[in-house]
Amino acid sequence: MKIYIICPVRKISAEWRDGLLAYTHMLEKQGHTVHLPFRDTDQNDRTGFNICQNHAEAMAESDEVHVAYDGVSEWLFDLGMAFILKKPVQPITGYFPNANNKGKSYVNMVWDWNAQSHDF
Repeated sequence: MKIYIICPVRKISAEWRDGLLAYTHMLEKQGHTVHLPFRDTDQNDRTGFNICQNHAEAMAESDEVHVAYDGVSEWLFDLGMAFILKKPVQPITGYFPNANNKGKSYVNMVWDWNAQSHDF
């Protein structure tokens, strides 16, 4: 399976970077092909256009999208791409907030999307 990971890139902590690398290596040992943006996308891009284009291409080729969210990173562009591409999503345990009963939020929407991914 090809997996694309939405995760922090610019403001990622060393702890999260190491943890997401370990998660990626685990998936790869299971035989999956993984696109991890801070590892697999050239971040030297003055405006970010080429980065977004690379992410779109990698995500379009993926079978599933796994999501890490630290509460501050800018992830909505990538999340929107996954939504429009109708990709199944999987919040990454330990790297994604739990759903709550506070109504509309992107966190709650991702959990709902995960539950309904089989309908996409």
